[in-house]
Amino acid sequence: MKSGFVNIFGKPNAGKSTLLNALMGEKLAIVSPKVQTTRHRIKGILTDDNYQIIFSDTPGIIEPKYKLHEKMMKAVKDSLEDADVALLIVDIKDDLAETDEIFSSLSLKVPSIVVLNKIDVADKKKIEEAKTFFSEKKYCKKVIVISALKKTGIKELLDEIISLLPEGEPFYQDDNLSDLPMKFFVGEIIREKIFYLYQDEIPYHATVLVQEFKEKTTLTKISADIILQRETQKGIVLGEGGKMIKELGTQARKDIEAFIGNKVFLELFVKVRPKWRDNEIQLKEYGY
Repeated sequence: MKSGFVNIFGKPNAGKSTLLNALMGEKLAIVSPKVQTTRHRIKGILTDDNYQIIFSDTPGIIEPKYKLHEKMMKAVKDSLEDADVALLIVDIKDDLAETDEIFSSLSLKVPSIVVLNKIDVADKKKIEEAKTFFSEKKYCKKVIVISALKKTGIKELLDEIISLLPEGEPFYQDDNLSDLPMKFFVGEIIREKIFYLYQDEIPYHATVLVQEFKEKTTLTKISADIILQRETQKGIVLGEGGKMIKELGTQARKDIEAFIGNKVFLELFVKVRPKWRDNEIQLKEYGY
């Protein structure tokens, strides 16, 4: 039996969350075209007869600008400390030298696989250049090319991960796919819709706090607060005559119902908490 922690690191928008979902065969991490969508360390538990892999999706590595960023980078640091295997994911279109600088700064002490992602949008010459570039780096044990979105190369990557895992008993005995509560995933689904429906600053100034989650046989009642930084943002989120908040609720409800397998009654409330991203007490209240 093999068992261990396999943690995913990379720049914002490299495809870490899409990779976690592809490896798990389930959508655990929210995704959007915008950078810094992931704010938490999200664990996915993949259990087979011969192995248990605890994957971690981590926030994209950035220079912190406020306390929320600092919390995000602490999640990255914690993931560095307990990894048995590191997946260093690269957007094939990114600057390779810049990405190498970030990977080198991590000072990894465990076997690392460099995962070249988004090969479906790159030519063969670019892929070969990137493979040669990273295979010569000290931190690189192996280079695997994939498209997380198209699920190309996922089996080869999984086989390589298993070969590097230490022997050991499973850390988790049940069949759960994550160690996080359902409320967390509900909040993340709502936040994902904010990233898709609203432009520019709103997604980065917003967070979601699930206040009520009551499961009954035929219906799950959910109440959640959308927290914003400025009063002017409230009107944007609500939309004219409440049109936007209604659309947000409809889209979120559909995905939540699919995720939990039950009908959902969803209530959304918009609240303004100035400078919440720099407020230690509020960050803790919101789960950071």
